[in-house]
Amino acid sequence: MTTLGLKPPQQHLGIAALREIWAIADDAGFDGCWVFDHLAPMGPDRTGDVFDGWSLLAAMAEATKRVRIGCLVSGNTNRHPGTFAKIAATVDHLSGGRLDVGLGAGGDTVTDAMMGTPTPSAAERVAKLAETCEILRLLWTQAETTYSGRHYHLTRAVSDPKPVQRPKPPLWLGSSGEKRGLRVVAEHADVWLNAALPGTGIAELQRLSRVLDAHCAAVGRDPATVGRAVQFRLPSDADSALRLTQSYVDAGFTELVLMPAGRDDVVAASEAAAKLLPRLRDVD
Repeated sequence: MTTLGLKPPQQHLGIAALREIWAIADDAGFDGCWVFDHLAPMGPDRTGDVFDGWSLLAAMAEATKRVRIGCLVSGNTNRHPGTFAKIAATVDHLSGGRLDVGLGAGGDTVTDAMMGTPTPSAAERVAKLAETCEILRLLWTQAETTYSGRHYHLTRAVSDPKPVQRPKPPLWLGSSGEKRGLRVVAEHADVWLNAALPGTGIAELQRLSRVLDAHCAAVGRDPATVGRAVQFRLPSDADSALRLTQSYVDAGFTELVLMPAGRDDVVAASEAAAKLLPRLRDVD
């Protein structure tokens, strides 16, 4: 079954507009509503207003009733896994168990330089991500956790309350790393979010999906148990939007995250996406 989510930008936009979009997503019947996790706006111009993703998720949890919420994706290097486990469990409680946890290896050279924090190598970031996935599962399911990894060490750590969702919230992992990243996805993810650059062709996305299949086979996991997600800018033209959505469904993607186009009026673009939603539901 295909799910359809809405991911408005939380940059160059006020809180009142964001609240309108959350209501649109909740009322129209979207399956998910998403934020991102960056300290500076995304795109060629990294300046201007941008709100913190997890603070917004706490507000979204209270402002919505039925839509699932989450961050695509949280940068693993931004927080210690113990802190992240606590934040996510809190939002899961605020939302009544509607949280999907999105996580990636992290690393933003622009904001790292701005804040004076290191940007670890890709290999180190992926290794940290793998350890975080293990730690999250333990903290969310065990009474106490002792963990000794290369990058993280926990000693009789407790993290209560546990999430509402049992045994844990769904874990969406974003990666396009063929050797290490997709191996971590195969080992830990409920959903794989393709992290290739925007505009990457369908054929390349399908190739990466097959690489994930191979990693699943190597770790003894049925590839069908890993959902396939893609986020893309939704064209303003309805026919173009339907054709693009159909192409991703035909390529095997089961979780579609729509990014309403247009910096000038994102609320209007979200309303247009909501009006199109019944026709998007018919795509199969």
